[in-house]
Amino acid sequence: MATDSVFRPLASATMTDVQADNTQPVGENPIKDFKCEYLGEQRATNSCSQRDLGFAGKLKGKWYAVYGDTLWCAQGVTDPDDEPKGFHGMVRNSLSELTDNPLVVHDLHLNDDEPVPHQNQLVPFNSDWGETNTFGFGGTSIVETDPDTGIGALYYLVNAREWYKGAGVARIELVNGVPTVTKRYGDQGWWWNGDIHAKYGDVAAYRDEKSEWIYILGNPPNHVKGFPAAMYVYQARVRAADAFDLSRYEYWWGRGQGWKKEVLDRFDAETAVMWGVGQGQIVYSEYFGQYIYVHLSKHGLHGPFSCPPYPIPSDDEHWGTVALRFAPSPEGPWTGDRDIYKPEPLNGGLVYAGVAYPYLDPSGKTLTVGWTNDARRIQVARITFG
Repeated sequence: MATDSVFRPLASATMTDVQADNTQPVGENPIKDFKCEYLGEQRATNSCSQRDLGFAGKLKGKWYAVYGDTLWCAQGVTDPDDEPKGFHGMVRNSLSELTDNPLVVHDLHLNDDEPVPHQNQLVPFNSDWGETNTFGFGGTSIVETDPDTGIGALYYLVNAREWYKGAGVARIELVNGVPTVTKRYGDQGWWWNGDIHAKYGDVAAYRDEKSEWIYILGNPPNHVKGFPAAMYVYQARVRAADAFDLSRYEYWWGRGQGWKKEVLDRFDAETAVMWGVGQGQIVYSEYFGQYIYVHLSKHGLHGPFSCPPYPIPSDDEHWGTVALRFAPSPEGPWTGDRDIYKPEPLNGGLVYAGVAYPYLDPSGKTLTVGWTNDARRIQVARITFG
């Protein structure tokens, strides 16, 4: 595509020389009055680590959090605030069971370290595929594929020293009551080649409880670089029962063309569903009767007035704002953002990755959300809608 296309006026239905920008806000964000209460930092009951992400997903009525880089605390340390400087070990992702208190989780897949155990890796690396423990496996939410058996899927991105090899799917089964990866699909552990396909599932994964579909959102392939092209987000979907059959996936080609079986190979503002959002979660709100995308935005880059030309983010904008946008369906179109809470960055670090805990209030009158601060602490707040 022409790199300046998103800076032109939006095309009319009769114009064919200028593409539509389907990432532009549509409709009005319904949030009017609200209250946001900061609750604190999340801690585990049975282990001690520092970690990021923590996207929430459900299996057989229980909710679990999938974390990214999980830094073990030093031997014997029981409170992350007491962690001495230095590296004490880590895994690339881990899993915890969520509780009725969003500040308290119960860690799973622990090793035999004493007196405090540490997490084992949720998505194991496979040396037969050339993977080592230096590979990253960035996962988003667990999504349930069979509610009767508790089988689910986990979408993840394989990262080999900053080279994004591809986006993959893992099968999750309850083994002794604990969600466990029992299979990774693809000859090399991934399905969508990161050099030519969007990285489906690295931005968000959502099991729509109002339908039979799973929606997965991802950033563009490796060859799409620069601003604003690298900031577009693309989506695919599959019926939950078919999540482990690559041939059953459908790909969004924009509002003009809709869903197709043909894998998307056009990456621009017309085929994208969002622009400039961070990793986050989609939830359905009974209170609003709409879908919400929870994420961390860079203040000033989003909102109902973010029309072309887009503002160019400065390098020193290293922290985000908790923001919510709405849509009538998981495929969009999405409204502009409503800023909810602006966390104070710890140690000058990054603030990112919107998380939602919708199970805490099925009515949707409140929504508890979380985010990562300084790449190692999960912070939590509760929003009460007016």
